[in-house]
Amino acid sequence: MGLLSLGTPLSWNDGKKYADHVRAHGITQFLYIWDRLKDRQGDELLWGDEVEYMVVAFDDQAKTARLSLRQSEILQKLSNVVAHLEASNDIPQEFNAVPLFHPEYGRYMLESTPGAPYTGSLTDLLSVELNMRYRRKLARRFLKPHEIPLTVTSFPRLGAPGIFTEPYFDPVNATASHSLFLPHEITNPHARFPTLTANIRSRRGSKVAINLPIFVDEKTPRPFVDPTIPWDRNVYPEDPEAKDGAALVDHIYMDAMGFGMGCCCLQLTFQSCNVAEARRVYDALVPVGPIMLALTAASPAWRGYLADVDCRWNVIAGSVDDRTEEERGLKPLKENKFRIPKSRYDSVDSYLSQDWRNRPEYNDNPSPYDEEIYDRLRNHGIDHLLAKHVAHLFIRDPLVVFSEMVDQDDSISSDHFENLQSTNWQTLRFKPPPPNSSIGWRVEFRSMEVQITDFENAAFSAFIVLLSRAILSLGLNFYIPISKVDENMNRAQKRDAVREQKFYFRKNVLAPGRSMDFPYTEAATDNTHAEAKANSPYHSHAPIHKDKVLRNCYPDVQPPEGLERPPVEEEYEEMTINEIINGKKGHCFPGLMGVVNAYVNSLDVEFAIKDKLRKYLNLVKHRADGSLVTTATWMRNFIRSHPNYKFDSVISDEINYDLMKAIDDIERGVRQAPELLPEDHLNRVNGL
Repeated sequence: MGLLSLGTPLSWNDGKKYADHVRAHGITQFLYIWDRLKDRQGDELLWGDEVEYMVVAFDDQAKTARLSLRQSEILQKLSNVVAHLEASNDIPQEFNAVPLFHPEYGRYMLESTPGAPYTGSLTDLLSVELNMRYRRKLARRFLKPHEIPLTVTSFPRLGAPGIFTEPYFDPVNATASHSLFLPHEITNPHARFPTLTANIRSRRGSKVAINLPIFVDEKTPRPFVDPTIPWDRNVYPEDPEAKDGAALVDHIYMDAMGFGMGCCCLQLTFQSCNVAEARRVYDALVPVGPIMLALTAASPAWRGYLADVDCRWNVIAGSVDDRTEEERGLKPLKENKFRIPKSRYDSVDSYLSQDWRNRPEYNDNPSPYDEEIYDRLRNHGIDHLLAKHVAHLFIRDPLVVFSEMVDQDDSISSDHFENLQSTNWQTLRFKPPPPNSSIGWRVEFRSMEVQITDFENAAFSAFIVLLSRAILSLGLNFYIPISKVDENMNRAQKRDAVREQKFYFRKNVLAPGRSMDFPYTEAATDNTHAEAKANSPYHSHAPIHKDKVLRNCYPDVQPPEGLERPPVEEEYEEMTINEIINGKKGHCFPGLMGVVNAYVNSLDVEFAIKDKLRKYLNLVKHRADGSLVTTATWMRNFIRSHPNYKFDSVISDEINYDLMKAIDDIERGVRQAPELLPEDHLNRVNGL
């Protein structure tokens, strides 16, 4: 969720006078970091995951599932036990550190990370599921008997009529958000969060307005005009907005930051060899973001209704959209400087790498930037692409300024830089090293929705980690125009996008002079592939060195002699998710799974390790080919097949209770879900 500073947060009217100060000093802080660390080389692969939970309180007699608002109490207990385990060195043999737990926006949420980064060892990669399971076990230990930590992306009845939190609070007291649906008390009590909520509303000049299309079922009223909206409430000045047009017909209307930032997700961060490698990985993963969003789709239910979308992304984008009417293009620019096409939370706006394969035509979206900041960065020696990236981030205003932190020592602090960097929430984040730290240049992958089991979350984590190494090792090129990535983001959120949508993707991803001329569709678990191509999945005439670990620091891909480029429009085409992941038969396109398997086959890896990796990769493979459904499809089918569902798009308390119970049962390995998970899932859970 970003930086949690101590101090007195300023209201929007008090804090906006410091906006230019924060921007100017934020750039100074970035330049100090750049000067010290731009030439840093040789950092090993270190990486980590972030998994977020919702704490759900069950009443088995009343058949209700509600969000427990005990985050502060739970985190205090977890902090104490982590300190005790560290002091007594009582750490499980499989791990080198005790997991950590952090606050999140929702008072019902917990965030967990491994206690220390994973390395590039395959043993570490295969320990991720155990680590996630241990974290969940620790969290369960300090919950009440009727409370469960669930990894669900969105809570289906958040903001629905009636009681959806424990304890209950009235939305009338929503003093920061002025929401018609969410009480103030769902927000983390740290001063940053309610101030952030209030300042987004104040800067925007209205409440946020999120509208998801209703899933039209057999008995859904048409037109659908939501009878649960308190249309005539008159408590806050913004209350009439819903009936004045903010709430759209045939849509589920939401009006607060909590609907978006109260969602859970799965995020990964990688340390790179140097700044250039971080920029290459960043660029290569940009087109992958929408594909993984579709594959991990897990949020079809909102505010007590089934929606006609499967993902959280546009909900969060809308929930923190602080742009004024001028910035949104609804009025001519007068008080504001920029027409800004996107929310602060959205897909990436431009590629960053200076790699010769990054053609200027790929950055084809309008991306306004602060020319004064851009010129300052360029005059300091920073290249055009990185200067424009930072200058684009800095067109935003700082949303929360702490009075005690206005003046800082820019040579040792990055708080002003992070104030803006950490509140630009995009599908990927390029992360400079913190001051006075051993941490290097990093890339954060942010698009995936959290899955209901630790097995799934570990599988998608392993896939992205291996894909990032395949990109570097095999010199892959995934560039397509940014406008097509944006279109893919829109398609990824549609209902059943994995099976129903096509996505733009590059046709030839191989490095110059490389080809795939033997089977690549599975990670080899015997000697057949190795004998076929002398240890290398990509045929080349260079001798092959087989790594034993996942690593950084690969050489740059060199341009071929006499390079001729086709028109950009000929470099990509529309493909299904199955084709993008599993390849196109009869074509030279190997698919993302193909290049991952090719990379795994190039490692000096024991059979047993490859066999374990295959179980994770097979989950991704089968989600892509449709033989296993996404979490969103499974949830939608569960709701629609519930005996109390009336085919009117409404999710009742009892349906929600049974859904949350089923999710917990599946995660604990006491309920089968063969349409969602591999047949041996129960054996895996019970064997860990």
